[in-house]
Amino acid sequence: MVAIGPVFAAVRPSQDAVVAIHHATAEMPIPGRRTPPENWHLTLRYLGRVEEVVYERFLHGLGGLAEVAPFRVVMGGVGAFPNPRRATVVWAGVAEGEEGLGLLAEIAEEAAVAAGLEPEDRPFRPHLTLSRVHPPADVTGLLGEPVPARWKVAEVIVYRSVHGRGGVSYEPLETVPLGA
Repeated sequence: MVAIGPVFAAVRPSQDAVVAIHHATAEMPIPGRRTPPENWHLTLRYLGRVEEVVYERFLHGLGGLAEVAPFRVVMGGVGAFPNPRRATVVWAGVAEGEEGLGLLAEIAEEAAVAAGLEPEDRPFRPHLTLSRVHPPADVTGLLGEPVPARWKVAEVIVYRSVHGRGGVSYEPLETVPLGA
């Protein structure tokens, strides 16, 4: 059997939104290793390395996305995981469109479980990773800083993580359109 991965399903900001996010965050004193703009996305479901048959079943399960109408996402402010005083991830949150993203994540979760993967044990928290921080840092001064960007979500992209000399890049494997 052929393994594929690591694989994940995500929503990618439009090019205009990427420019807006970059403009809003470029001068922020965000610590750590910044995520390159070409890697920005909102993860719906991470699958990891999967066998080809599991991947194909997952794609089949994403057919339910055709029942979801496109919707708008508006980014919110800066936040951090696991907490602002000891942040290991600095992210931009979602101010509008969380319900639609939640529905997409639910469909992706159902597809993953139907394909034979274990259910996700963490709640879905839509966010766009701006930076990974090691060692953890206090970012309370950045909390709520606005990241004004918006775009229309009309598709879900299934990506494969590719590790190379320049770090990680994400290769689109499939694009699944939402309904009309």
